[in-house]
Amino acid sequence: MTVKNATAFVFDSSTKTFESKTITLGSTAEGETVVEILYTTICTSDLHTYCGRRPLDSPTILGHEIVGRITHLPTNTTRDYTNQPLALGDLITWCVYTYDEHDPFAQKGYPQKSISLYKYGHHPFKNKELNGGFATHCILKQGTALFKLNSKLSLKEAAPLNCTHATIAGGIRLAGPLRDKTVLIYGAGMLGLSAAAQTSTAGAKQVILCDINAERLAIAKKFGAHLSLDSTLPTEEKKKILADLQLSIDIVLDTTGIPAVMQESIELLDIGGISIWIGAVFHQDATPINAEQLVRKLLTIKGLHNYIPEDLATAIQFLEEHHTHFPFGALVHSEFHLKDLADAFQTASTGQHFRVGITPNTK
Repeated sequence: MTVKNATAFVFDSSTKTFESKTITLGSTAEGETVVEILYTTICTSDLHTYCGRRPLDSPTILGHEIVGRITHLPTNTTRDYTNQPLALGDLITWCVYTYDEHDPFAQKGYPQKSISLYKYGHHPFKNKELNGGFATHCILKQGTALFKLNSKLSLKEAAPLNCTHATIAGGIRLAGPLRDKTVLIYGAGMLGLSAAAQTSTAGAKQVILCDINAERLAIAKKFGAHLSLDSTLPTEEKKKILADLQLSIDIVLDTTGIPAVMQESIELLDIGGISIWIGAVFHQDATPINAEQLVRKLLTIKGLHNYIPEDLATAIQFLEEHHTHFPFGALVHSEFHLKDLADAFQTASTGQHFRVGITPNTK
């Protein structure tokens, strides 16, 4: 690999500032892959860290919704996770973490909870490690699941794959077969729109999106939602609307993390229903659960934090097959150069955009 400099914008949680750092790209450790970052989007979890809702060791390089091109590939890495051939210059994404496959949690099927887990965009900036998306380059450790991408995907479409779309694919995996099921999705943000698109293409009979934002609910119809519900309506009124339409809820996907919303999901589920909770990733008040309803209605609650590599593979297949059917690229409403990262976070923090994109052009 030719020696050159990389630029990273390092976040300090105590001051909420980003500092530009120059890092020399020299020789790599065994098994490491070097990627030139082409595009990164600001995820909601990045905003949780930026706003102090989620503690994280700092300084750190934030950003994990990343796509880039391979500039250095280990000699023993010739294929990606799905066995596609890899070469220099290939467009790739990767799991947001790397792990030891022999870890006891990985052996149980939960690699994202491995004791030795290393998360990109989350790990402290020690020894000038290039491990986040808000930089010109990222160095991927040995054992990271790499995924080659179809060049037909735009960078705006592809960047959220390894977080948003993969997480939803994981939630659908936990929910089980969706054929002829009615799915209720709470939250019409990026996760919720992805959930609408993925569940509708997976054969759901009815896809219902629930949110407080009327504009986002209108957009949801472009992503496969058949019906929208105003979240501010009382639970009993929601029940009446569903009853009048002769709809019973089989699956709930909650992307909000709001206790009252998750509690309501138990009220609205039909007998044998499953509620998948995805959004509760920061500290909050306790969520009351009516245990009698849970028992009498034979309900199941499942939580999902991050995903497994197979979920990312599923998400990539979904997007490559359906990216022309759903306007995911249009959800990146604003775009900034890396040097303007502070302004980008200020813009993203307004909540007016599904995603804000960052290009590595630092000039």
